[in-house]
Amino acid sequence: MNTARSFEAIVLPWLDAGYNLARWLLRDEAAADDVVQEASLRALRYFDSLRGNEARPWFLGIVRNACFTYLNERSGRNEQTGFEDDELEGLQYAAGFAAPDPAEVLARGRERAMVDAAIRSLSPPLREVIVLRELEGLEYAEIAQVASVPIGTVMSRLSRARSRLKAVLTQAGVND
Repeated sequence: MNTARSFEAIVLPWLDAGYNLARWLLRDEAAADDVVQEASLRALRYFDSLRGNEARPWFLGIVRNACFTYLNERSGRNEQTGFEDDELEGLQYAAGFAAPDPAEVLARGRERAMVDAAIRSLSPPLREVIVLRELEGLEYAEIAQVASVPIGTVMSRLSRARSRLKAVLTQAGVND
């Protein structure tokens, strides 16, 4: 089927970006998996509505909408947070990478946890633009397309999000 091959070539490369956005918006890895799967099904169902070659913002818009639908349906549910790097470091050590200095690992882990917590503390609209811009590298116009807002709104949200992150991280003692 030609549509399935096109979908695989055009949309599936953006699954990781969709998962990253969903994980940050939902703050729950298992829910992010479910939402990205649902978004992928929606994307396949409406694949014919994709115009041009801009699959990334189109797909991330579907993921975003699926996330907010999920959040609306499950408001009041406890959120799971936290990410562990112990397994990755163990695999790196086993593969022959030099063992990092434990103090450095601890400091990096604390700093990463504070940055993660600061991002998680943002409201969903601010967290969304930060993740799309700083973690996924989307341009302002692409973020506007994903979030269905004007570019000016994207710019003001990014400014507010960056200011809040800076304030929280400065208060927590994280260096620039």
